[in-house]
This record gives sequence, C-alpha cells and structure tokens, in this order.
Amino acid sequence: MNRPRLIIAPGKEKALQRRHPWIFSGAVHRIEGNPAEGDLVDVYTADGTWVATGHFQNDSIICKVLSFDTPVIDNTFFRSRLQSAINFRRRMGFVDFCDDSEFKNQDSKQTNVFRLVNGEGDNLPGLICDWYAGTLVMQAHSVGMHRLFPQLAELFVELLSPYGLLSIYDKSCATLPQSNAKAITQSRDHTISNAFLWGEEVEEREVCENGCRMMINFVEGQKTGFFVDQRENRQLVGSLAKGHRVLNCFGYTGGFSLAALRGGAGYVETVDISKRAIELCNRNVEMNFGAEASHRGVVADVLQYIQTIRQSSGQSFDIIILDPPAFAKNHRTLQQGLKGYRNINQRAMESIAPGGLLFTFSCSQAVSPDDFQTMVFSAAAAARKQVRIVRHLPHAADHPVSIYHPEGFYLKGLLLQVEE
Repeated sequence: MNRPRLIIAPGKEKALQRRHPWIFSGAVHRIEGNPAEGDLVDVYTADGTWVATGHFQNDSIICKVLSFDTPVIDNTFFRSRLQSAINFRRRMGFVDFCDDSEFKNQDSKQTNVFRLVNGEGDNLPGLICDWYAGTLVMQAHSVGMHRLFPQLAELFVELLSPYGLLSIYDKSCATLPQSNAKAITQSRDHTISNAFLWGEEVEEREVCENGCRMMINFVEGQKTGFFVDQRENRQLVGSLAKGHRVLNCFGYTGGFSLAALRGGAGYVETVDISKRAIELCNRNVEMNFGAEASHRGVVADVLQYIQTIRQSSGQSFDIIILDPPAFAKNHRTLQQGLKGYRNINQRAMESIAPGGLLFTFSCSQAVSPDDFQTMVFSAAAAARKQVRIVRHLPHAADHPVSIYHPEGFYLKGLLLQVEE
C-alpha cells in the first residue's frame, strides 16, 4: 500500500500510545505524499514505526484514526466494525434487533428508535447512524467517511435486511465541514447532498419510544430527525411527572412532553421557537393522548417565555426541562455559550415552584462537565436559591463512548431540586 504518510514529531507520540483516535496537526512533523481531503493515510513515528491508519483532514484534527491494529482498511474491515455495532445493540436489547435470549430487555419492546453507530464509540470516527423503525439515517462528520457511503450502504443492506431494513437516507450536508466538503466536491467526482441511498423514499416514519408513538421527519427534522440520546432521561421525567405541571423548554417535537403525559402529568406545556416543531409536537400528543390531552404547544423564545410565566400568578411549574441547542459550537464561543446557559438556568430557577425539579442539559462538546456544573452553580447563586444535585444525566446506552476518547461524553445533564 503506497499511501501518503504522516510522520509524528519526536515526543508527540503519547496520545497515539493512548489510542486516542484524533491526531492534531501540531503533532505532525511532516507529511510524505500529497493526500487529498478524506484520503487514507498511514501514521508513523519518527523512528519509522507504523502506528495507525486513518482519514486525512485539512484541519486542526489532521487525521481521524480508523485502526491502530492493521493498515488493511477494506470491505472486510468495515463489515466487521458494522457487525460489532449491530451486535452491541442486540446485546443491549433494542427491540428491532433483539431475540428471545436471556439478555432481552423487556422495556425495549416498546422502543424501535435508537443509535446504531456512534462514531468513535463504535470505532468508526466520523460516522453517525440512527435507526428509525426500518429507516437508517446516515450522517458523516468527515469527508473520508462520506466518500465511503456507497460501500457502507451496500454493507448495511446485507447486514440489516434480516431486521426489516426499509430505506437508507444520507443526511450529511449540515455535518460535513463546509470548506472541506467544497474542496472534495471540486477535486473529485463526489456529490454531497442529502438523498436516499437505498429503498423507500419516505420522509416520515412512525416510531415508538418507551411506549410513546411519534412521527419522525428525518428529511426536514433536526439532527437525524430526532434526539435519540435523551431516551433514558425522558423515561426518568415520565417516572417523576405524575400529577405535576411540566414545562418542556426547547421542546422540539415533544419527546419529553410525551414521556411526562404518559407518566401521568397533570398539565404539560411545550415551548419551541419553531412553529413547525410545535405543530409536529401537537400532532404527536394527539396521536398518543387524543385531542383533549392536558397539553399546550407554544411558539416562543424560551428565555422571554420563562420571564412571562415568572410574572404570572398561579403559573409556576413543578418540573422544568431545559434541553437547548448547542450554545457553544466550539471553544472560541465557549464563554458566550456558558453565559447563555447561565441565563436560562437562572430564569428557570427563579420561576420554578418551591421544591420543583429542574432537568438541565448541554449538548455542547466544548462545554466540559466541570464548566457545566460551575455554570449551574453561578445560576443558582444569581437566583438566590437552595439547589440540590439529585442525579447526573448522560446520554443513553446506545451512545457508547470509547475509553480512549473522553470527548465522546458530549451530553451533560443534571437533575436539580430547587428550593426557596
């Protein structure tokens, strides 16, 4: 194999020795050859020892490592990695993939939407795949991985047909680095567009999560169509909601709201700035609980809306959920993002009923767990409230994290009790 090579600078091998799947440009002494965006490259130490093979990127992360064990990256390699991801979801008992073995999770009989491939957590950096009751939505976060989509789609057809695969959809336009995507499009015969790769071309599919039915639009929806990482946290909300008033902020299409209503909440409001999201949320609520469900969808800016309910007598909520979009997209916007998180958390703490429960989250990878907890401390101090940390709330089990890649813990969440 006559591939381009990245030669690691002397003394910069430690991260590779720890099998971290990202190689930063500052660790590279020189590049041998002329790799294009997304090409496979071999990585060598200064003394000429092969240590890894991965995808080249013209970025601060210059290589995403596919293997520390073999330089042979072929169809057999990817079939093995994909089969491993499928086997893990079978082992965890997800309904579309599980059998009648002793390991079957009985609760999962009501869930047929989950993450099938979680990037570095499944040893496939740059690849995200979510399963929606027969539709597989693929999302590339590197050009190298996107160039493999025709090959990967063929493998998925082979491996997933026994589980009722209906279609495969590529939704990568918003996740590929735009400058790099443009370069690869111009330099190679490679098209980057959201499109069906195989099977039925249906934009929506009904799925079930923890017994709640919902319509998922994976063509126009956010992320791959839904936020599958919050499944276990939604279930927790449902277990605590009985008889209570619940406010679901940044509610999107109502996942937390459905869980609360199924758990017996007395009243639920879903707030999102997107009219389309609230329309789909109302549709999902009616599908599960009828037109007379004790629920109201509100199209509004969350921060402004929380301030209005604070000023309204008799409008306090016993449970508030804050699941905002990523306020800090990268480290350059970290401080501004933390300020945004602090503001909404302070307003929620000021508005919640005494003794109420606040579920608060950040999906910003740039925000560390320490940053997040310090932000919550600042919000509590500014609100002048007594606050208990009840539980830490990570993403769900179908989002495994490689022990060598702690950055994979992108979702930070806390369940708080807020007193006067």
